Amino acid sequence: MKHFRKLLALNITAVLTAFPYSATQAQPAIPAEHHAQIQHSAASATPYAGQQSRSIKALSDGEVNGWQQGQGMGLAKAAELNGYPGPMHTLELSSALNLSPDQTDATKKLMLQHKLEVQRLGKQLVEMENHLDQAFAKKTIDSLSIDRMTGHIANIQGQIRAAHLKTHLLQTALLTPAQIKQYNTQRGYGE
Repeated sequence: MKHFRKLLALNITAVLTAFPYSATQAQPAIPAEHHAQIQHSAASATPYAGQQSRSIKALSDGEVNGWQQGQGMGLAKAAELNGYPGPMHTLELSSALNLSPDQTDATKKLMLQHKLEVQRLGKQLVEMENHLDQAFAKKTIDSLSIDRMTGHIANIQGQIRAAHLKTHLLQTALLTPAQIKQYNTQRGYGE
């Protein structure tokens, strides 16, 4: 029995000295270069701090403005980055693309129709996000309401994204292959 206790004590000592743990704190030893990183992580452990004062907690003022103004917000990247120009940038590059008067007029009309549609939808989205936020704030929310409201929000988001993507498709039909190639070069997507 004494021999067993002696072997057990030796094994425990070997285990404790083999790993860089502090015996008194039972924590791993932390290299000095990682201390600042750990302190930064602890300080940013509450990324939502300050956002509780927003009128709509889930949306920043910039996002509310972006939705209501019909901004692209990266929703048409699948089109833009695969060679389907958008009307706003087409108009910005009209000289470099050598747009004809008919192309310019058609692009302006497309842009106007597009803006009206996505602004209308964006306002609906912000309104629905506000309803969701208020239901939580007033403690009147339940599981069925969450399903209904988030389903409606998702539907509107899908409609907005589809509108942006379809506008790129329509704009591309107004341009020649050479203009599309020039657009991509001007936008920095050339080969």
